[in-house]
Amino acid sequence: MSKFKKKKSGALPAISTASLPDIVFMLLFFFMVVTVLRDSNLLVQQKLPKGDQVEKLKKDRSVFIYAGKPSPRYQDKYGKEGKIQIGDKYTDLSNLKFALTELRAKLRPELQSKVMVALKVDEETNTGLVTDIKQELRDLNMLKLIYITTPGNQVDE
Repeated sequence: MSKFKKKKSGALPAISTASLPDIVFMLLFFFMVVTVLRDSNLLVQQKLPKGDQVEKLKKDRSVFIYAGKPSPRYQDKYGKEGKIQIGDKYTDLSNLKFALTELRAKLRPELQSKVMVALKVDEETNTGLVTDIKQELRDLNMLKLIYITTPGNQVDE
């Protein structure tokens, strides 16, 4: 008889976790690449008018101004009158020049003179508010103006 006996256990061997950090970092990198971060939270209603000649806009030299009535969840706090939104906050007409100058300064130096202002205005917004915004843009010499619309034909409806 043999002096040493081999123990044969029926248990499975332990799972190797050597490749686990590689898998975790690969998943982390994947989600970092495909996740889209929102740069601003929309505080105003945005039912955009329709336009039949629509082009894609490059966002590298654009400043976005949103105008319209506050969203229903903000109407108790801010009322139902048309508001101007730049970034994540409402802006008064008196502060519009300061906010636009600040946004222009954030752009690359070679694009600061070629900045384009994109207006996303709700279709039910008062025209006087849009006229006031355009006057402030003229005072700042920001004359390249784009109106953002949705594709379609307004007459068909």
